[in-house]
Amino acid sequence: DGIPINTADGCGDFQEIDPTAYKYVAVYKGANGLQFGANSLGGAINFVTPTGRDPFPNGVSADMGAFGFKRLQANAGGANGPWDGFVTASTQAAEGFRDHSNGQATRVSGNVGYQFSPDFETRFYLNANEVRQRIPGGVTKTSALTSPETAAAVNVLNDWQRNLDTVRIANKTTIRFDNTILDVGAFGVDRHLMHPIFQWLDYRYRDYGGFAKVTDDRIIGGFRNRFVAGVNILNGTNNALQFNNVGGFKGTPTSSLVQKPENYTFYAENSFYFLPQVAFVAGTQYLYAVRDQHVNFSTNGDVNGRSTFSVLSPKAGLLWNVDPTWQVFGNISRSAEVPSFGESVSPNFLNPALPTIPFFLIKPQIATTYELGTRGNRPDFRWELVGYRANIRDELLCQYSSFGNCNVTNLDRTIHQGIEAGAGAAIFRNIFDHGPVPDKIWLNLAYTFNDFRFNNDRTFGNNQLPGAPRHYLRAEMLYKHPTGFYIGPNLEWVPESYFVDSANTLKTEPYAIWGLKAGVDNGGTYSFYAEARNIGNKAYIASASIIDRANAALPLFEPGSGRAVYVGAKARW
Repeated sequence: DGIPINTADGCGDFQEIDPTAYKYVAVYKGANGLQFGANSLGGAINFVTPTGRDPFPNGVSADMGAFGFKRLQANAGGANGPWDGFVTASTQAAEGFRDHSNGQATRVSGNVGYQFSPDFETRFYLNANEVRQRIPGGVTKTSALTSPETAAAVNVLNDWQRNLDTVRIANKTTIRFDNTILDVGAFGVDRHLMHPIFQWLDYRYRDYGGFAKVTDDRIIGGFRNRFVAGVNILNGTNNALQFNNVGGFKGTPTSSLVQKPENYTFYAENSFYFLPQVAFVAGTQYLYAVRDQHVNFSTNGDVNGRSTFSVLSPKAGLLWNVDPTWQVFGNISRSAEVPSFGESVSPNFLNPALPTIPFFLIKPQIATTYELGTRGNRPDFRWELVGYRANIRDELLCQYSSFGNCNVTNLDRTIHQGIEAGAGAAIFRNIFDHGPVPDKIWLNLAYTFNDFRFNNDRTFGNNQLPGAPRHYLRAEMLYKHPTGFYIGPNLEWVPESYFVDSANTLKTEPYAIWGLKAGVDNGGTYSFYAEARNIGNKAYIASASIIDRANAALPLFEPGSGRAVYVGAKARW
């Protein structure tokens, strides 16, 4: 809802994201995220929750399936005069495909709004999560492909977990004038991370902040002009305690740190339509950030330190609305990402043999990105196609003194370039039903090409950056009937292996897995689905950790799940 969900130093947990809780998810790629003040290379993602004034505010759903998965969700809402409210809750649990991967999560979120007038509204938000998740860990390539259920031995021995308790409250007030919208708000978060891994991490985050944003859209001198400007403040304190991990229990204390991140962002963007359908877009963002660490005590080599960052990120582009369903755009933009404490607290200057630096001297990652794309949405054809190149200096990347000891350093120069493509099309119509709303066979495709590499690095030359597949394709073909019935196969395909180390000596393996889904959903009260995944029960590597130089004995590989079937039903009113 336009309110930050990341921690103040830039970290985040996707376990806090409840996919059953949102009305829709909006992705603002690259420089388009500037309208939220985003400063990351990727852009911004906005998760939008329903309100009590939306259709079907009440509902219940249930899902169950393989590996002990079960989920129950319910929501309720409504409006009464100027008041409205909405609340949703879900609880889920799973044994997991792999050993030592069981977990459960309970999530609650809601909001209450009051309309002083049709143009003046205030809304309060609450979000709470309790997540308990065991971590099976990375294994060797051989183990991942021959015994994918097996967990890493050290993860089982010391009961590695990632557990979260979070409570987030926020307010956003919106005032609409003739041509201007003003949003102001504030938020606070209490976040407790309980994370037994190589040590037992007990971190308590208390983040707070506020924001103001003005959006003005009017005709100036006969030309449309849209102006967006805002300020974001996101600060906090993390009391970071660490202990020896003794079989999953806290042992002797190893460190006590107080970490204080501060972030002050000012941004503005103007779109001037010098032709009725073509706009020149210019904007900039200024970020002032602080990373301050105080050491109460440490046997880990942690040190006091303070970093300040002052970065400006301009943007310029063109936007052409060819017609109401078709858009073409191009941008040249800069982004700046400052390190989080998770990337920068390691006392990595203690080993002079490594090309690493003290955490308080780590530089921000700066990228200049060129992107050109088109998107459209028509009744029987939807598409998005973007090509981009990002020239990056001081990219943040792990180097290692030993496996698992991530010492973040700044690379010199790197390149991220590629293609992101998505399409949906009715490739056949009027197969069995020739009525006014015909049946159809619908094809969905999503493809990414990732060419990420070092740029004349003194150690790794022009090697590929590790950890990301060069090609990734997902596709599905569905028969859709006007009654809401659908059925069809789907495919996930990584046709080319990718490196897991900067020296480019060890690779994953290519794979293709397929599934089948069917269901009924006509937008009405009831919907049902059944889905089978990885029907061929293929053993494959779903993701990998990275290292500077690898060998076959290192536990870098995360196996994907085996054959699974899931079913679910939902009622709403």
